[in-house]
Amino acid sequence: MTPSKSQSWLHRFAVLTALATLGLVVLGGLVTSHGVGMAVPDWPTSYGYNMFALPVSTWLTGGVFHEHTHRLWASAVGVLVVALTRGLGGRKACFPLLLTGVAEIAAGLVLLKLGADWRGTGHFLSGIGGVVLLGGMVWVKNAPASKPLPLLGWVAFVLVQLQGLLGGLRVVLDAQLVADVRLGTAFGIVHGCLGQAFLVLLCVIALFTSGWWRERSKVQQGTSPMEAVTGRLFLAATILIFLQLMMGATMRHQHAGLAIPDFPLAYGKLWPDTSAEAVAGYNQQRVEITAANAITSFQIWLQMLHRIMAVGILVAVAAVVWATRRFDAAVSLRRLAMAWLGLILVQVALGAWTIWSNKAADVATAHVLVGALSLVTGVFGCIICFRFIGAAQAQSVSKSTGTYAPGAPVTANP
Repeated sequence: MTPSKSQSWLHRFAVLTALATLGLVVLGGLVTSHGVGMAVPDWPTSYGYNMFALPVSTWLTGGVFHEHTHRLWASAVGVLVVALTRGLGGRKACFPLLLTGVAEIAAGLVLLKLGADWRGTGHFLSGIGGVVLLGGMVWVKNAPASKPLPLLGWVAFVLVQLQGLLGGLRVVLDAQLVADVRLGTAFGIVHGCLGQAFLVLLCVIALFTSGWWRERSKVQQGTSPMEAVTGRLFLAATILIFLQLMMGATMRHQHAGLAIPDFPLAYGKLWPDTSAEAVAGYNQQRVEITAANAITSFQIWLQMLHRIMAVGILVAVAAVVWATRRFDAAVSLRRLAMAWLGLILVQVALGAWTIWSNKAADVATAHVLVGALSLVTGVFGCIICFRFIGAAQAQSVSKSTGTYAPGAPVTANP
């Protein structure tokens, strides 16, 4: 296979892995929105069966379908990431994968000997170690991808295993996490936010393996560099989105339903009363059948901050669109900024719809999906933006010294 064909197939596989991960985020959102995270109470087995041998007849009871599908999909993503790590690292990745697979199998067998408390983790490590071992045995000849892709592949390799282990421990430690609400909420937030970061990483790998990015990396001269302020705006808006997703994960994993049931007002006011007497009255009047816990003043404040942050994000992304046009940024960046603004507008509408629908599971999951896409778009914008800024700085140095500087853009409108 020629290098160009190898790169093309690697990009397609990276896109497939990223799309599969996006599907996993959606399934995780459905599990949380439906409140069926413990529909299958054991792990890594499913009702005592091997996860992949659970009878289909049991999938239709309770929320087993959502939770078990989430597990199977996560396993498929894990296999894809192992293969992607092997592809990005080339033949050089074979020995580390073989070594890691043997070590994980050995560690899993040791944990199985320590008793029932460690059995789940032992089976998990043994299973994933077998997959990694098989990945290392694929002796297809291919050169490593360009830097930093092999390193990014190994980071994804570590994250997918950590994420799977966190998901499993969430089941195994359910009794302790339910008893300690703060710990349970923190566990869910870490699992959710790590999932978002993992998705972003795989999307970045897909971008870096694309022919479009390779062509942008080859350009060497140019004029009209984009102003650095656009990059700072992109970065600030992206950070706000990630913080917003963290707040959203906090609200979802407290399993208290809607802390504020109306929009655009809040309990009929611009700012709700959060005194102890008022909160007690809110809890008496609530009719949400999915609420497992009474709401608190903290949750009301958190949701109000979530709304204020949404307005801030909308303003920040609108400022990015203005900046890309004001400073004559690349056409690709202007289009990306416009698409980003469209996603944020859809996200705001879904946020309102989530409240008006009394937190309908499908609507809330769509809200999670668009939030993830908004984060990925922001990260793409930051990467592209600072790529142009770095090239422009190199071009400025070359002009001042009279030397050749690789990396400056051919044109401001790629």
